[in-house]
Amino acid sequence: MFDAAVIGGGIIGGMILRELTKYNLSVCMLEKENDVCMGQSKANSGIVHAGYDADPGTLKAKFNVTGNKMMKSVTEDLGVKYKNIGSLVVAFSDEQSKTLEKLKERGKINGVDNMEIIGREKLKELEPDISEKAVSALWAKTAGIVCPYELTIAAIGNAMDNGAELIENFEVSSIEKNENFIIKSSDGKTIEAKIIINCAGGGSEKIAEMAGDFSFKINGRKGEYIILDTASGDFVSHTLFFCPTEKGKGILISPTVDKNIILGPTADDDVNLSDRATSAAGLSDVIGKAFNMCANVPVYNSITSFAGMRAYDDKHDFIVDYSKADNHLINVAGIESPGLTSSPAIAEYVVENLVSKLIKLIPNKNFNGKRKSDFFFKNLSVEEKNEIIKKDPSYGRIICRCEQVTEGEIIRAIRENPPARDIDAVKRRTRAGMGRCQGGFCQPYVAELISKETGIPFDEITKFGKNSKLLAGKTK
Repeated sequence: MFDAAVIGGGIIGGMILRELTKYNLSVCMLEKENDVCMGQSKANSGIVHAGYDADPGTLKAKFNVTGNKMMKSVTEDLGVKYKNIGSLVVAFSDEQSKTLEKLKERGKINGVDNMEIIGREKLKELEPDISEKAVSALWAKTAGIVCPYELTIAAIGNAMDNGAELIENFEVSSIEKNENFIIKSSDGKTIEAKIIINCAGGGSEKIAEMAGDFSFKINGRKGEYIILDTASGDFVSHTLFFCPTEKGKGILISPTVDKNIILGPTADDDVNLSDRATSAAGLSDVIGKAFNMCANVPVYNSITSFAGMRAYDDKHDFIVDYSKADNHLINVAGIESPGLTSSPAIAEYVVENLVSKLIKLIPNKNFNGKRKSDFFFKNLSVEEKNEIIKKDPSYGRIICRCEQVTEGEIIRAIRENPPARDIDAVKRRTRAGMGRCQGGFCQPYVAELISKETGIPFDEITKFGKNSKLLAGKTK
C-alpha cells in the first residue's frame, strides 16, 4: 500500500513524484505506456516561457513566473541541459506593436523581469534572417530552452533513485474507494493508495470520472512540428514568436538544446486526443508561416516531423486542487503551455499546500536531489574520451553514426532509472536515431543491445511498446 500514487508519467507527474520523495513517504507512479514521457511531454517545443502571456491572477501566470525562476537550479540538480537564450515576440504592423506593449505590461504585473521592446534595427542585429516585414519585438531575456523528455526522464529517475516505484504498462481501468483508493489496471493489476495525484494529461478527465469527479472536461489541440538537422542549428539564436492569438502563441522558430531547429506547432482544435498524425496541409502551414517570420529558412535540412497533443480544459486555466468528489484525489489537469516551465512550481505547490494537509510530511534525511548528468560522449574532449574508453571499452564503439552515440551510452540508458526497454526509450535518453538517417542504420544494433541487457527476446523488442514490434518473425 502506497501513501500516494501519481497517475501519469509526464513532466508534471515526474516533478511531483520527485517532490514527494523529499519526505518519508511510500510513493509510486502509474504509467499506461512502456516508458515515461510518452504523451504531451515528449511532443513539446521545450520552451521555458518568461511569463507575459497568461492573464494576471491565473494559476498559469503564477506558476509560469515561479517555474521560470526555478528552472536553472532544477536543471543543474538533475544534470539536464538548459540554455537561457531569451525570446522575441515579433510584430509585423503598428497594431501588433501595440500588442507588444500590452504583453510587456501584463508581464510586469505577473512579475516578469528583464523585458524590452526593441525596434527593427536592434531586432535585425539579434536575428539577421528576420523578415524584412518585421517592425519591432518584445525581447524577454528570462526565456530559455530545455529538452522536455530529458527533463522528465531525469526527474522520474531521480525520484526512483530516492525510493519511488515506477509501474509501467499500467492503464487504469477503475478506481474504487473504501478506506483507501483501490486502483485497477486493464490487465488485472491492483494498487492501493491513500492519495491519488491525477497527472494523466489527456486522460485526466477519465481518471477523475472513475473516482466520481465530473467537474471538468479535457479537449485536445493538435500541433504539428518540423525538426531541422543540426547543420542548421545556428539559423536563429532566440526563440521567435508571432504575436499570440486565442489559440496560443502560434508557429515558432527556435533552437533546441541539442542544436537542432524546431518549427511549429500548428493548432487544430477538437481533435481526437490520440491523434498524432501529421498532414501535408499542416506541415505546409508550418513552412509557410516560418517563411513569414524569417527569410531563407533552411527547410531543405528537415530530418523529421511529428505531431503532439495539448490537453486543455474548459476552465481555461490550470486545474491544481482537491477533487470535489474526494479531497484525497488531487487533480493536476489541463496543464497546457506553459506547463513545462511551470512544472517545478506546480510540484512544490501540490506537495507543500495540498498533500501536506492530508498526510504528515516528515523530511527524508537521505534524499539526494542531485542526478549525475547523462553526458554525451561526442561532446567530450579527446582526452576525456580516451580516459572513459580505458575504463569501459564499450564507449569506444559507435552505434549511431549520425549522432555519434556509443554502445556504452546505450547500455547506461538501459540500466539506469528509469530503464529504457524499447527503441524510442533509448532514443530519448541518448539521441541514438535522432540524426539524419532517423535510425536507419543503428536501430538493429540498439535492439540487439536491449535484448542482450534485458533478456527480452530479439523478436519481442518494440519501437515504443504495445503493438510496435520491429520484427514479424524469422525467415531463416
